[in-house]
This record gives sequence, structure tokens and C-alpha cells, in this order.
Amino acid sequence: MASENTPGTAKSAVEKLSNAMGERTKQIGSAMKEAHHLRRLILFIVCVALFLDNMLYMVIVPIIPDYIQSMRLDSEKHFREINSSSSYSNKSIIRPPYPTENEDIKIGVLFASKAILQLLVNPLSGTFIDRVGYDIPLLIGLIVMFFSTVIFAFAENYATLFVARSLQGLGSAFADTSGIAMIADKYTEEAERSKALGIALAFISFGSLVAPPFGGILYQFVGKRVPFLILACISLIDGILLLIFIKPFANRTRENMPVGTPIHRLMIDPYIAVVAGALTTCNIPLAFLEPTIANWMKTTMGASEWQMGLTWLPAFFPHILGVYITVKLAANYPQYQWFYGAIGMVIIGASSCTVPACKNFEQLIIPLCGLCFGIALVDTALLPTLALLVDLRHVSVYGSVYAIADISYSVAYALGPIVASQIVHTMGFTQLNLGMGLANVLYAPTLLFLRNVCQMKPSHSERNILLDEGPKGLYDTIKMEERRAKSNKGLNKGEHIQDNTMDNYNGAQTGKYMSDEESSDYEYS
Repeated sequence: MASENTPGTAKSAVEKLSNAMGERTKQIGSAMKEAHHLRRLILFIVCVALFLDNMLYMVIVPIIPDYIQSMRLDSEKHFREINSSSSYSNKSIIRPPYPTENEDIKIGVLFASKAILQLLVNPLSGTFIDRVGYDIPLLIGLIVMFFSTVIFAFAENYATLFVARSLQGLGSAFADTSGIAMIADKYTEEAERSKALGIALAFISFGSLVAPPFGGILYQFVGKRVPFLILACISLIDGILLLIFIKPFANRTRENMPVGTPIHRLMIDPYIAVVAGALTTCNIPLAFLEPTIANWMKTTMGASEWQMGLTWLPAFFPHILGVYITVKLAANYPQYQWFYGAIGMVIIGASSCTVPACKNFEQLIIPLCGLCFGIALVDTALLPTLALLVDLRHVSVYGSVYAIADISYSVAYALGPIVASQIVHTMGFTQLNLGMGLANVLYAPTLLFLRNVCQMKPSHSERNILLDEGPKGLYDTIKMEERRAKSNKGLNKGEHIQDNTMDNYNGAQTGKYMSDEESSDYEYS
């Protein structure tokens, strides 16, 4: 009887084992699928935040000058009514409460206030992100941008507009930096990282270029409040998605993050300094043209209002093309990232010098498209390079290094609305463009300094461990000692399994460390 049941018992055990293995395989596959979907969801949430921030930056371009002028006219009308009702009224005492000659200065300061505050807050926000992780600062940024946009919608005087605009800079300092850093942290493979950052840049471009016609059309037909309330709703929805799916306050990723390199040490890294300088230089033409080109178009080519409003919209498509081309080239030829950036700066320089020669709106579209195409090459090539430099030369925590990138952008956009108009007034629009173009062409050879970055290897020296690398360097040292002991004495099977388990665990937690065989022939792309 027992002999009859033995085959059945063995078959049952095999079935149970097979079922258990199948369930385990499904669980692993499900976990991998969930992690992949979560990473894509994070990318979507970050891209919406970046899109929103750039919409907020550019949506006021067609709204604020006309709105401030209307406030001045209303105040003048009210002032005249008061004087006309007074027995002492006469035309000589009627004075505009907002002098016309100061109006341009006030608009320029209002435009620049966001970038100025963003520039001041970024060093602090980068350090804060390195301390607490990426998700909570992103939520803080979205909340601040929501309230600033609502204030903008209901602002009735210049002081309130200035407060709202400055608050946008505060929110951007947290949202932009933490968002880009989160993408760099989640996408550890260089090809995937370049692609993800390229998608983020596409959203940035779309937000910047579609915002002026979006704001101008809604402002003309439904009033000032509607475009800002729509953007406030987008910010609110994005924050809710972040709370529901990423759960920033329940997230434990910070426990597995090493201590990041201080921002002041990253700033003096010569490689990072070269990248930051390139990001500032390549964005100066865009930042300086945005507040000046509309008036130049009106005076030189008699451009209509709709032409001035749609000036930058066609440039969105070459920007996307530039992102796509750079991502593809970086995947196949990663060692030439510096070259793609240098070519982009030369294209920016040539396009900037061509702008003053344009005689009509159709001609102007060509250099503006070239300008945005070149900026796409530079940004898409150099933003992943910052994360790579941190991986190679510092600790793989990205808040501070992308705060430096945000500072680079903020320098250009803080100077643009204030300095560009003064340069045009004193030297002329042509000289402004020639100077910006020459600066880009002259800076392009500096990127040769980055040509050997992809051949660098992470340092495991004792000095880096004790002084520079922190927990990452300490982990590398422990692993090197274990492998040295393994080669001299040998380890039993159980210890070998334990070592592999530790490697897998650490890789799953951080995605930053490699096995000895991988690190020996790993090439950063």
C-alpha cells in the first residue's frame, strides 16, 4: 500500500514545489513590473512639475505689461476724478501716480524677481534635498507654486504681484532641483538617464514656448485670473498624485542614501564648474531676447500683436528634435557628450548673430529655431554629465549638483529682464546679439576639458574613503578587504552566498555599486 502511494506523494511534492516556484516567480515579476511602473509615474509627476514651473515663468510675458499699464491708467483716471471734484483742481496738478518712464523698470524687476529669489534659495534647497531626500522637497515646491499662482490670479496691485512672482521662485528652487535630482537617482543607467532627462527637457521646452500664447489668448478673452487658476489646478493635481503614489512621508529611501557632498565643494570641482558655465552661457541669448525681441520686432518690422505672441512657438519643434538627436547619439556614442554640447554652443552663437539681420517675421523664425535647437543639444548632453561627475568624483546624491544647474539657469534669467534692456538702450539690439553669439562660440572649446570624463573610474583610495566619499567609500573599502581576504584564504560556500546577497541587497537599495568584475570593465556613458 505504501509503495502504491509513494509515486503519488512524490508527484504531489513536485507539484507543490512547482507551484511555489511559480508563485515566487510571479511575485518577483510583479515587483519588477511595479518598480518599473512606479519609476515611470515618478518621471511623469516630475515632468508635470517642470512643465508647470516654466508655464508660470513665461505666462506673464503677454499679461503683465498690459495689466500694469491698465492699472496705471485706472489710477490716473481715479486721480483726475478726485481733482476734478475738488475746488482747487486744475490740470497742472494732475500727475500720473505711476510714472511712465519707470514702468519698464518695474516690469523688468517683476520678471527677474523669480529668478533672483531662486538663485538665492538654491544653495539652501540643494543641501536640504540631500538631507531629506527628493520627494518631500518636490511636494513643498508644488505647494508653494500653488499658493503663489492663486495670489497672482487675485493680485490687484504691483506689490502683490511682486510677492506672488517671488514665491514662484521659492517654489521653483525646491521643485526643479528635487525633480531633476529624482530622475537622476531613479535612472541609474546612463542611456536611460539621458532619455529620461531628455523627456523632462521636452516638457520644460513645451511649457516655456506654449505659455505666452496660452496666457495671451486667455487674458484677452476671459481675463487675467483664468490662466493662473488653470495652472494652480495643475499644481494641485500633481501634488495629489505625489501624495497618493509616491507617499513622501512614508517613504524610507532616505535611510538608504549616503551623506551627499556639500554644495560648496561641488562648486569648486573644475568639471562641474565647466558644465555650469556652459549652461549659463547657452541660456543667456534666450533669457536676454525674451524681454527685448518683441519691442525690436515692433519697431523694425512692424510686427503685429499675434506675431509677437507666437514668436517662440515654432522653436518648440527643433528643440524636441535636438533632444531626440542628442539622446540617440549619447546612447550610441556616449564618449562624445562634450562634443554635442560644444556643437550646440556654436549653433547658438551663429543663430544669435543672425537675429538682427532678419527683416520680417518669417525670417526671424529660422534663427530662433536654431537657438532652441542648440540649447537642446547643450542641456541634453550636459545635464546627465553632472550626475555622472557626481557618481565618479563624489557621492551619488544629486540634490546639490542639480541646485548648481538651477543656479546656472537662474543667473541668466535673473540678469535678462534687467540687464538686456539697458544694453539695448545704450549699445543697441545688434550689439547685444553679436556679444551673446560671440560668448557662446568662445566658450565652446572649454568643453574639451570634459572629453575624458567617460574614461574616468571611481576612486577607492583611502583618502577618498576617509575624507571625501563617506558611506559609499566605506562600503567600497569593506568590499575590497573582503575580496582580498577571499583571494588569499578562500571562503566557504556559505560566506560566498552571503557576500553575493550583500552585493544584491546594496545594489537594489542604491543602484550605485557594482561587483568587482563589473567595475573592472565598466565604461561610463
